[in-house]
Amino acid sequence: MKVGILKEIKSAENRVAMTPTGVEVMLANGHEVMVEAAAGAGSGFPDEAYAAAGATIIDTPAEIYAAADMVMHVKEPQPSEYDLVREGQIVFTYFHFAPDQPLTRAFIKNKSVAIAYETIEGPAGDLPLLTPMSEVAGRMSIQEAAKYLERDFGGRGLLMGGVTGVAPANVVVIGGGVVGTNAAMMACGLGAKVSLLDMNLDRLRHLTEVMPKNCFPMMSSPSLLRELIQHADVVIGAVLVAGAKAPKLVTREMLKTMKSGAVIVDVAIDQGGCFETSKATTHKDPVFEVEGVIHYCVANMPGAVPVTSTKALTNATLPYALELANKGWKRAATENHAIKTGLNIVNGQVTYKGVAEAFDLDYVPVDDVL
Repeated sequence: MKVGILKEIKSAENRVAMTPTGVEVMLANGHEVMVEAAAGAGSGFPDEAYAAAGATIIDTPAEIYAAADMVMHVKEPQPSEYDLVREGQIVFTYFHFAPDQPLTRAFIKNKSVAIAYETIEGPAGDLPLLTPMSEVAGRMSIQEAAKYLERDFGGRGLLMGGVTGVAPANVVVIGGGVVGTNAAMMACGLGAKVSLLDMNLDRLRHLTEVMPKNCFPMMSSPSLLRELIQHADVVIGAVLVAGAKAPKLVTREMLKTMKSGAVIVDVAIDQGGCFETSKATTHKDPVFEVEGVIHYCVANMPGAVPVTSTKALTNATLPYALELANKGWKRAATENHAIKTGLNIVNGQVTYKGVAEAFDLDYVPVDDVL
């Protein structure tokens, strides 16, 4: 199979979909790999490294889209790429269709095979291709919150962990999944007092056993959230409904009760965000203020640490990319349930229920297209 690795063009996105090591693995399995010029530069992988691994360096994305059987991105294709995607071509990337109607309709129109990293589901119901970036984003959320708590950025002027004789910051993490757990671990490591909210009792039992003593896992409810948010210095939105829009758990009215200069980080912004007042921002212009509260809503947080992120992402995606290349999408999806769950839009048909429901579109069960 001819596999194309595209350069990311989303604002301040420095990751790349495959490392030179991944290229070597693909070639060892008999596949041809084309890499767009400078695709890996932001992650520390020059064109020479890809060429040495056996890839062909291609000057333009149009050439890759025209020649490749499968193209790989990190973030969703941008509008300039919509018309380059060919019918029947496999596009393997993070799509996050549910909050993005133009993207969804473009991929219905082009009749490609859109396989989304974020909905590939493991045997235990886990999300193996979302997990590594969720780990990065969760940890980064506290790093960024600590920075924007500083007075020079308009924050409350607090040190996250306090010092001897001075109380630490109060951190509320909404969601006890991968993002939330990593955020809570980082905040606890800095010495903050952390309230970690989730709605799964089994998950809360586990978190109670494994988290540090300055982390307090609690059953989430609207009334508890309203209470905690009034005293919070930092709130991390870490709620995920796989493949669907994130629920709006923090309203503007709740925001009005927060301290001036408090910081919220909406890690769920890729799926529309879990704060009513959230809107997507970029690394170049990452924050805005509503009701005196600083909002950090960068939609591609791991793009700020591309060396770590690219290596972690390739570790996770390469086995699936290799299976797709070895077998073709239909056989791979038939034989591997995880790949089947990644099929979001196939030949103009929406095969992922959360995407269909987001825009009231016709839903076609994935087994019907297999």
